[in-house]
Amino acid sequence: MRLTRILILASVLSFAYLASGFSEGAERVEWSMIRQDTVHEVNGDIRAGLPTVDVGIYFPDNLDEAFTNEYSLDILIRDFVDAKAIFEVAGVQLNLLWIKTGTIDPSFLEIQANTLNSTTPGGFYVNMYRDSVRQDSGLTREAGEAFDSIIEVDRDNHRTVYLVVLQSVFMSFYEQLDERTWEARNITTGGLSFPGYSYPDMPRRLRGAITVNKTYPVRSVVAHELGHKLMNVSHEYRDVDPQHEVRAEGGLMLYGSGTDILSGAEGRWHRERLHLSPFVYVESSDGARRWNPDYEEGGHYYDPIYGDKVVHFGPGNAD
Repeated sequence: MRLTRILILASVLSFAYLASGFSEGAERVEWSMIRQDTVHEVNGDIRAGLPTVDVGIYFPDNLDEAFTNEYSLDILIRDFVDAKAIFEVAGVQLNLLWIKTGTIDPSFLEIQANTLNSTTPGGFYVNMYRDSVRQDSGLTREAGEAFDSIIEVDRDNHRTVYLVVLQSVFMSFYEQLDERTWEARNITTGGLSFPGYSYPDMPRRLRGAITVNKTYPVRSVVAHELGHKLMNVSHEYRDVDPQHEVRAEGGLMLYGSGTDILSGAEGRWHRERLHLSPFVYVESSDGARRWNPDYEEGGHYYDPIYGDKVVHFGPGNAD
């Protein structure tokens, strides 16, 4: 009977891996856990009964020296600790599952995250969140294969956040030049969260991926990208509607040194949306976990799990 259960579980995990749609040609990385004493120290404040998010760190061992001279594992750990403090104020604790290292395919050290082939500039008559539902998420095959290769198969893939260190991650978007003209831009990112509001078609097994490779232009790239993933909002704050880049002080989701995660309509429901995230669970003293409900419609900004914790704003804001 036990063998039957094992075979069934193996079959389910294998299906989950193949179902991501990118497995062909992507060899899975062999990872080893490191810095377990650091993980234990970082988690010294974790308590049962509080809303919690599990986070794993993948730090490749074949990053170029010129890169690690600028962004080391110690810097990443520091940024994660900063993020813990920021989210603790909002009532959510970050639990570091592990830190792992291994050799990834060198072609994945630099990836293009999205493609504009199947998208058009933002619509004239709806806001960017509604427009994103109409557009294909545009995840490139290269990015999909990279995450398929890097993120290990696990039953909780869909509710675990993975900080994946890559050297260069590029993203594309349209920038409006005048009333009739848009220009395609391709920029490098310090971090990219692949959030549901932008990638509602992200393969479920891979949806926890976040890439990080810099410490700016915000105080903590890790906390900022976790904000995108867990609150499922873009660069916005109070009366500032989502835009591709917003350089200002105040909220965590702006480009600056702010760390606010506000509640209520005035705060664009950021704290409430954080506590509704499917990545959040509460663990009882006996180890049993109660997870938040999963997305009902792929995780777009107006997904039914958020109820009235959404902002209805007009068109004209480009992401």
